[in-house]
Amino acid sequence: MTVFNRLVEDPDTEWLFIDGSYIKAHQDCTGAATKEVEAIGKRRAGNTSKIHLAVDAYGLSIAFRITGGDVHDSTEAQALIDELPTGGALVADKGYDSERIREQVDA
Repeated sequence: MTVFNRLVEDPDTEWLFIDGSYIKAHQDCTGAATKEVEAIGKRRAGNTSKIHLAVDAYGLSIAFRITGGDVHDSTEAQALIDELPTGGALVADKGYDSERIREQVDA
């Protein structure tokens, strides 16, 4: 994460954008002998991960989280929004449309 934080030295926070994207994982990706969380979920399409990303007005990454593909956008929104700098406007799709998220953004 330190690498991503260094990419944006002076973010343009007039507009902030958040969204999530699925990444299909290889069929043999699970089952590693580790106690670490692997952020791989089971879905109809198979093994997937999901990147929850926030970018500034230039499209540069400000914050991100990686979860299993079975995690909905709205469940990661609070943690992602907490990492954002104060900005002018936050743009998100319908996956983030809830009263709880609107209240967090307005606070």
